[in-house]
Amino acid sequence: MPIEYLRGFARPQRTDQNNRRLGRWLAFIAGAANAGGFLAVGQYTSHMSGIVSALADNLSIGDFGLVIAGLSSLVAFMTGAATSAIMINWGRRRRAQSEYALPLMLEAVLLLVFGLLGSNLENNRILFVPATVALLCYVMGLQNAIITKISKAEIRTTHMTGIVTDIGIELGKLFYLNVSESGPGVAAVKADRSRLWLLASLLGMFFTGGLAGALGFKYVGFISTLPLSAMLVVLAVVPLMDDLVGQRR
Repeated sequence: MPIEYLRGFARPQRTDQNNRRLGRWLAFIAGAANAGGFLAVGQYTSHMSGIVSALADNLSIGDFGLVIAGLSSLVAFMTGAATSAIMINWGRRRRAQSEYALPLMLEAVLLLVFGLLGSNLENNRILFVPATVALLCYVMGLQNAIITKISKAEIRTTHMTGIVTDIGIELGKLFYLNVSESGPGVAAVKADRSRLWLLASLLGMFFTGGLAGALGFKYVGFISTLPLSAMLVVLAVVPLMDDLVGQRR
């Protein structure tokens, strides 16, 4: 049933299947927003490793303007994650069906704001570029915290370093030759094929989203944020409607 299928994306009662399905779509959206953001402002915003490294570099050479910019990106990402945690815990304490849907809907709105900001970039880059970077970092922190909370830190969607590392670990297990005799109580090395498939699919969806986002921003501009926002609304809308219907009863 389509409604029940959609409800599974963001309902409070979680299954591994629902978590992985949601994670794949969020990875696609993160890849698209990250690639589009790079084309818009010349900076990737979904991972903090590069930003923290740049902070150290810029501090060492005394470029305090870039240090402040990097700190604002870092704070925006953390604030987004904190906002997600606050919204989820607020909904959970009230036994809301929309505890996970609320931050997803906020992300949908903020991606529309990104599109509006982007349309003004050429008019006033000094003002709108820093605001756009901070907004995208906030959105990425918000989204990463959503899926981290939902999956109990099994799934991440906005940065691929850990995912690629885990894929390498599982491939190492997969191709390990258990030819020598194992000692007492020592199990053979076996890859977790289900986890390997999950990791590979997250990487693939992030890449596909990045390609779609780059092409979208290249050919149609900031209006390409509309499909991303619409996808998030579809993921979130059924639990939100469940709460609205429940309040009227």
